[in-house]
Amino acid sequence: MSNKKIYIDGSGLVLGRLSSWIAQELMAGQQIIVVNSEKIIVSGRRRFLIEDRLQKRARATHTNPTRGPFYPRFPDRILRRTVRGMLPWKKSTGRNAYKNLQAFIETPKHLEGKNFTSVKAASTTPTGEFHELGNISRSIGWTHGMN
Repeated sequence: MSNKKIYIDGSGLVLGRLSSWIAQELMAGQQIIVVNSEKIIVSGRRRFLIEDRLQKRARATHTNPTRGPFYPRFPDRILRRTVRGMLPWKKSTGRNAYKNLQAFIETPKHLEGKNFTSVKAASTTPTGEFHELGNISRSIGWTHGMN
């Protein structure tokens, strides 16, 4: 098991394909840092994508809404939640692998100048309709970058 850090620029990468690749690498023991998660693309119709995310966020028990489940609005947290769904979360190996993932909305100052790679398996542009994760996040309540 190598503990090499992999720096990924998420601009133009497909969310599902990127997440599955990240999950495999995390299970292999890699540490992964993703920047520009607001520029990751999601395929599908905009209306369906927004309704799906809003419906997931509205799920809560009627007796105690603070119990969850909780679904994020921030693009970096949506990426992390997607990867989490692809890991064996109920086992310690999956939880420990998940701790090796970091995601950022933009490129932080301490990561400027790093050599970022792109994942070839996730760089294929979908043939249908697609949208940036940042735009979907703004539609469900994320307010970063708005005037």
